[in-house]
Amino acid sequence: MKKEAAEFIGTFTLVLVGCGAAVIAGGDIGLTGISFAFGLALIGMAYGIGAVSGCHINPAVSLGMIAAGRMSPPEALRYILAQVAGATVGAGVLMMIATGKADYSVAANGLGQNGWGTGYLGEYVMPAAFIFEIVATFLFMVVVLGSTGAGAAKAFSGLAIGLTLVVIHLVGINVTGVSVNPARSFGPALFAGGTALSQLWLFIVAPIVGAVAAGLLFRSGLLDAE
Repeated sequence: MKKEAAEFIGTFTLVLVGCGAAVIAGGDIGLTGISFAFGLALIGMAYGIGAVSGCHINPAVSLGMIAAGRMSPPEALRYILAQVAGATVGAGVLMMIATGKADYSVAANGLGQNGWGTGYLGEYVMPAAFIFEIVATFLFMVVVLGSTGAGAAKAFSGLAIGLTLVVIHLVGINVTGVSVNPARSFGPALFAGGTALSQLWLFIVAPIVGAVAAGLLFRSGLLDAE
């Protein structure tokens, strides 16, 4: 259970710290600060649990690994269950902390959930949100696979992957709040309910499509190191 425990802790941390930055400190640190919170949380976990599980902390990454031929489906399923559990507990702990402030409510302030459309951040339409999540996850998965593959400077892979997540957030927070991770979306949506739950399908489907596409590209050998 070492790998599953590591994935649980890693995803818990990503949701608590990343979404927590938005919910608790967003007004002070802004979109840039939130972007770095997600990326730095991933960098920290990459070096904290990477040697144990590879630090996927993202179901889309685990499925992309299957597509790339680097992981078996049964192992990926165990990872995904641990990731979803970690994200759910992380969101629950965040809500318990946030409700410690008298004027906080999930309905009014949210829980860092993803979304699109009228009333959500930049109010981008669904097709734009869908395209962004596919493309962003594809590019993220390319960095994950490339920086951990043969010939890569693997000691720096955590830094490369985390900084890529920062850049993706800098570009995309106003579009969808940035998911690229079904577990990260599931946890907050479960507690936020309403629109967040009804829109959750996009943040499951689009990241999986993008990650699997990147995995298949690597499996084809087109991006193999010479």
